[in-house]
Amino acid sequence: MSNFALREQLPYRPCVGVVLFNKEGKVFAAKRKPQDKEFSKYIWQLPQGGIDKGEVAAEAAIRELYEETNIKSVEMIERTKEPLYYDLPDELLGIGLKGKYRGQVQDWFAMRFVGDEGEINVKRPANGAHPAEFSAWAWKELSEMPDLIVPFKRKVYEDLLAMFSHIGPKETA
Repeated sequence: MSNFALREQLPYRPCVGVVLFNKEGKVFAAKRKPQDKEFSKYIWQLPQGGIDKGEVAAEAAIRELYEETNIKSVEMIERTKEPLYYDLPDELLGIGLKGKYRGQVQDWFAMRFVGDEGEINVKRPANGAHPAEFSAWAWKELSEMPDLIVPFKRKVYEDLLAMFSHIGPKETA
């Protein structure tokens, strides 16, 4: 079967993503454990994950954030108006995303971290209930993120930059 035929048969995986801002206006980035030498220089990403059957996207975003980072202390800021899509490259089609999907359709949420950084634990997320996907984390400028993500997800991150660049430091009263 050709890649085109396979791509046309496969659905998009429903997912959520979180652009988590700190009070200074920087975003939470997590360093993936390198799995593929070709993409090893693109190992920073924003938290994201699948929506469980029957789950509402906003609930999935909060759950995924906790399962990947241990973070619970957040305030919702806004959500993308339209879902964002990316397609897997041909060489990962039928392999990536367990071979079940052509890519992902993602609802993204901008949130503000309102907790203490001691809450963050990417090496033992969800208080150890989930396996670690990341080896480290850092606060980065949102404008840096498109250059840090794998090339096939770059357009999504460029769109996020355009949609959420107006969000800055938290104003204090």
